[in-house]
Amino acid sequence: MSQITFAFDSPVAAATDPAVAFEIGWDFAHFGLTPPADQLIASGPLRQGWDAACASFGTRTLAPTRHTRKWLQLRLNAWRRGRVFEGLQVTPNYLRQIDVERCPITREALTQATCTPSDASIDRVRNDAGYAAGNLVVMSTRANVAKGEVDFDDALAQMRRVEATALSQGGGEGAMRADGAPILRFASSQDAARESTPLSAAEWARIAVLCSFVTELPHAQAAALPLLVLPPNRLRLFNPIQALQALVTRQFEKPGWSTRIARLAELLPGKSLRRDFHVFVNALVPRVLEAGQPGSAHQMRWALEDAWRNALVLRCWKRVALQFDATLAERTVLRASALHLADRAALATSFEQATDGWGIAQRGYASLDTATANVPPRRPRPAPRTTPAPAPIFVPAHRDARLAASPAMR
Repeated sequence: MSQITFAFDSPVAAATDPAVAFEIGWDFAHFGLTPPADQLIASGPLRQGWDAACASFGTRTLAPTRHTRKWLQLRLNAWRRGRVFEGLQVTPNYLRQIDVERCPITREALTQATCTPSDASIDRVRNDAGYAAGNLVVMSTRANVAKGEVDFDDALAQMRRVEATALSQGGGEGAMRADGAPILRFASSQDAARESTPLSAAEWARIAVLCSFVTELPHAQAAALPLLVLPPNRLRLFNPIQALQALVTRQFEKPGWSTRIARLAELLPGKSLRRDFHVFVNALVPRVLEAGQPGSAHQMRWALEDAWRNALVLRCWKRVALQFDATLAERTVLRASALHLADRAALATSFEQATDGWGIAQRGYASLDTATANVPPRRPRPAPRTTPAPAPIFVPAHRDARLAASPAMR
C-alpha cells in the first residue's frame, strides 16, 4: 500500500502542539514501548517526552496490554492527522469495553495485528467528530477502509449503487434496504471469505444504519429504519426511537423475554398503541425462531438483526413507531431502564452534552486557538539531557566539629 502525506483541512493542526506529542512519548516509555522510527527525531517533542520518561522510569515500566497498544496508536494517529482525541474517557479500559470478536459490518472473525483485512480496527462512526467516547466502534480493517469518510446518506447511496450493479449483472431477490425497500439477498459474509472484495449491498446497509445512530434524523425517517445492526457497546444514540427499537429487540437475547415484553407494553399509552406493539412482536418472534437455536451470542445477534430484513416486521414496527414522538420514545426508554427492563442503563442528555469533546464545531480537527478535548499536561516537561549531569560536590564539615557533635566518637 502506497504511503502519502496527510493533508490537514484544519488551519492549525494538533500535530503543532508539542505538549500533546510530549505526553504521547512519555506514555510510550511508561509502558516500555518504543515509538515508530519516524517519531524518534532528536529535536521532536515526542522524542523528548520519550527520553524524559525513559530517564525517569528506567526499567520500572508497566506491562502493556493489547488495548494499551491500541490506545497509544490511536493517540499517535490522532496527533499526526490533527484530529481531536478525547483523552478523559477514551482510555485502555474504554477500548476494552467496546472490543468485539466479530465485525458488526462483515460479521467475519476479527484478527489482531496480522496485517490482513480481517484485523480489528477502530473507526470514528461520525467523521466530522474526533476520537471521542460514544463515537468509536471496532470493525474489520476491510470494512473501515471501505467506509472511509462516508456518512449516513453516502452509505445509502453506495448501497443502491452496489445493488444496481448486481441487478445489471443478474441476481436474485429478497432482503431489504436500510430504508425499507427490497434489495438483493447476498451470501452471508461469515460463509464466504471476501477479504479482498468490496462490501455487498447488505453490508453497506449495515454501515448506513450504524451511521444513523449518531446522526440527528427526523423522527419519521429514524422510525422507518430497520435495525440491521444492533448498536455497539458505548455508542451514543441520537434518535430516541432507535434507542427504543434497540431496547425492544434486545429483549429476545435472554430467556424470560415474554414477561419483559409484557411489562414494556404496560408502559405504552393507549390500547391502540399496545395492540399494535403486540402485533409487531408477533411478527418479529417467528423470524427470530426461524434462525434456530443460536449456538453463541453473536449468532443470536445476527438472528435478531436478520429478522429486521423482513418487510412485514418493518411495516409493523413503523405502525408502532410513528405513534411516538421523540419525547415519548425517550421517556419510555428511561422508564424501562428504571424498571431494569434494559440490559444497560439509559441516560438522556442534550446534544451538546452528548457531543462534549467531539470537536464537531471544527469538524473533528483540533486547533491551538480553540479549546480541545486533549488531556492537559500531567507532568513537568524537563528537557532531555544530552550529556551526563556533573556529580554534586560535597564539602565535608570540619573534622573537629564532627567529633564534637557525635558523643559516640568521644
